Amino acid sequence: MTNRHWIAAGLPDGAHEALAEGLPPSRLWSLLLEIAEARAARRRVSDLVEQWDRDRFVQLSIVDQRSLVEIDRHLLAAASAFDAIELSPVAPLGVCSLMGRASQNKVVSALRGTEVVADPTNVMALECARRLRDDAVAIVRLATSHRCVRAQEFPKKDGFTAAFRIFCLASAGLERPDHALAVDAVVEHVQTMLDAFDRLEQVGYTFPNRRVTILTTDARAALADRIAARITVVPVVRAALDHGYYSGGLRFQINAGSRDGSEFPLADGGSFDWVAKLLSNRKAVFVASGLGSQLVALMYRRQLLSRETSDGRLP
Repeated sequence: MTNRHWIAAGLPDGAHEALAEGLPPSRLWSLLLEIAEARAARRRVSDLVEQWDRDRFVQLSIVDQRSLVEIDRHLLAAASAFDAIELSPVAPLGVCSLMGRASQNKVVSALRGTEVVADPTNVMALECARRLRDDAVAIVRLATSHRCVRAQEFPKKDGFTAAFRIFCLASAGLERPDHALAVDAVVEHVQTMLDAFDRLEQVGYTFPNRRVTILTTDARAALADRIAARITVVPVVRAALDHGYYSGGLRFQINAGSRDGSEFPLADGGSFDWVAKLLSNRKAVFVASGLGSQLVALMYRRQLLSRETSDGRLP
C-alpha cells in the first residue's frame, strides 16, 4: 500500500488493495472511466479556465511551432539511415517503470492501461523487439521526434518544462562477434547527432566547443576504446559510469556550448538490456539516444546581429 496514507483516508477497509490488486484490469479501467465521466460532468467552464492557467501539464510549448518543425526536419534528415516513426501520445502502463526503472509517480498515468509517453526510447524498445521477433537477423534503426510529458519537478531554469520535445534514435539487433553491433550502433548514434548539429548550424544555430564523453563500466572499457578511436571530428573524453539506468554498461554524452555561455550534455545515449529482456535473449543489443530539441530552439539559436532580413532569414 502507498506510504502516502492520506490518499486512502476515508476508503472502506480493503478498498485500496482491491483497486490496486484485486480487480481484473478490464473492470478497473471501466470503473475509473465511470469515475472520470462523473467528475467531468460536474466540472464548470470556470474550472477549465482555472486549470488551463495554472496546470503545468496542459501548457503550450514555450517554443514557436515553426521553429520546432524546422529543427525536426534537419534532425530527421541527419538520421536518414533510420526509419522515422510517429509514436502514439500514450504507451502501455508501466513501460517507463519497467524499462527505465523510473518511479511511476514521475509519469502521467492514464486510463485503459496506458500512460502518457515520458521517454520515447522505452517505447521504441517495444517496437524494436516486435520487429526482431518478425526478423531475427535484422538490424532495426528507428528515429522519432516526440513531445513528452513528465510529472517530476524540474529545475527552475529556462527551457525545462513538464512537456517538452525530444529527438530520439534507437538501434537493435542480435550481437555480432566481438561486440561489433554495440560498437557500430553507438558510433552511428554519435555521428548522426554530430551531423545534425552541422545541419542546424547551416540554418542559424550554433554548437561550439563540442565534446563527446564516453562513460563505461570496467567491463566495457575496451568497447569505449574502440568507439573513441572511430570518433575523430571532436574531442573525446573518457569517464567511469556509475549510473544504473544504463544497464548495458555504456553511455555517451555530447556537450556543446550554448548561446549564454553555459555548457551541458545536449545529447545523451547508451546501451540497455531492455530488448534483451523483451525477447528473453541475452544476445539482443539495444542502443538509444536522445537530443533535447526544445533546448536547441531556446539556447542554441544565434543571436541576430541587428535585424532579420525581409524574408526572415538570418543576415
